Amino acid sequence: MSNERRQIFKRGVVDFGLERAALPNGLTIELPVVRHPGASAIVAADENRQIILLTQYRFAIGGWHREIPAGCREPEETALNCAKRELQEETGMTASRWDHLGAIVTIPSFCDERIELFLARELTRSEAAPEPDEILRVERVGLTDALAMVRRGEIIDAKTIVALHHAEALLR
Repeated sequence: MSNERRQIFKRGVVDFGLERAALPNGLTIELPVVRHPGASAIVAADENRQIILLTQYRFAIGGWHREIPAGCREPEETALNCAKRELQEETGMTASRWDHLGAIVTIPSFCDERIELFLARELTRSEAAPEPDEILRVERVGLTDALAMVRRGEIIDAKTIVALHHAEALLR
């Protein structure tokens, strides 16, 4: 990471800037970089391997998008606490059993976003409290059916695809 950063734009989770970077080949250049606070994503599965899947409106991609619950970390928030908060806010569910499934980086060529992936089990209904810009529908889908949706191209979200495969492997 660079010590020299010129911020170009910051709003919400988008923090875009130009950073002076010394590369391993000896070249020093200025690179565009998006800094991100990090996020958590959750495969919430019940005892019948039914998972919670969201259909959420995503303006940037031009429409509705199927994905697992997820969201950005607040300052000083752990990845697990973020996952617990996001699951409750977006779905109205809480979980008493949590397994870390790993992590992904989304676009390492220009963004440092790291998403921690979790499997939540032993679910209990709570009260949902989505953000005003979260326009979503919540449904339960069998894990096998969700993986078939991936193969058919109905789920194209990277964090969801990786998390579903990791969850399926852990539950095997």
